Amino acid sequence: MRPFCYARPNDLSEALSLLVEHGPDARVLAGGTDVLVRLRLGHMKPRIVVDVKHIGELRADIVETEGCLRIGARAVMTDIIADHRIRRRFPALVEAAAVVGSVQIRNRATLAGNISNASPAADTAPVLLAYGATVNVIASSGPRLVPVHEFFIGPGRTVLGPGELVESIDLPIASYKTGAAFGRVTRRRGVDLATINVCCLVTESRRVRFAFGAVGPRPFVVEDDLSAVALAEGDIGALTGGSSRASQEAALDRLLAQSTPISDVRASRDYRVAMLSVMSRRALDAATDRLRLAGT
Repeated sequence: MRPFCYARPNDLSEALSLLVEHGPDARVLAGGTDVLVRLRLGHMKPRIVVDVKHIGELRADIVETEGCLRIGARAVMTDIIADHRIRRRFPALVEAAAVVGSVQIRNRATLAGNISNASPAADTAPVLLAYGATVNVIASSGPRLVPVHEFFIGPGRTVLGPGELVESIDLPIASYKTGAAFGRVTRRRGVDLATINVCCLVTESRRVRFAFGAVGPRPFVVEDDLSAVALAEGDIGALTGGSSRASQEAALDRLLAQSTPISDVRASRDYRVAMLSVMSRRALDAATDRLRLAGT
């Protein structure tokens, strides 16, 4: 591990000033569950680590505001799992947060840190994509809003520039019924990065949205845009009903074709392709069941 400076600012302006001053040589420490590991392994070699855990302006709570649930930058996975509003409205996020590391990790790891790390296999990223989340970014020049589908730009890379931090994450509360489910495959049970992960969201209008991780250079989202074609053919909802099983599989295959899995130490490309189809079908079935329950 290369020596580095450690700073623990007490307010947001000081933290942002440090990040602007040191630019790419600075790293932010929130939960630290990714940063500390990468520091020890030498994968990260900053000149300064800026600890933001004690900055009150970066909230650690979850609040309902302006038609969304806002998750503060310092909110940890355990808080997300326990929040009754998230459990009721965003169950797939609970499922994803519950498999991030161990209990000890979940007591420290933040949602903001999980997405800022920008691992293609981050478990919470597909869920936020499926739910259409927005990332609230703060900088010395002021705040900006980034749709989460624009937030990731490559492995370990986000749109965050020098001197920018994630302030919070907004989950829009839908005015219509939805069902969503998360699933993943790993090499072993618990405390492992995902070989693949997937989230599926189904709306009462039979729109289907899939989001995938670990099958491309960044997490990404795709949507069933076949409704117009299906309507013209008298086949409404190719994925969610009103069609043959063969039509459903063909529609799913068209969405899955947008993935670009590779072979690495966790799995071969062929295994990922095969399991992506299996897990996507399972997520679709679970999401559809939840939609039905939401209507009862």
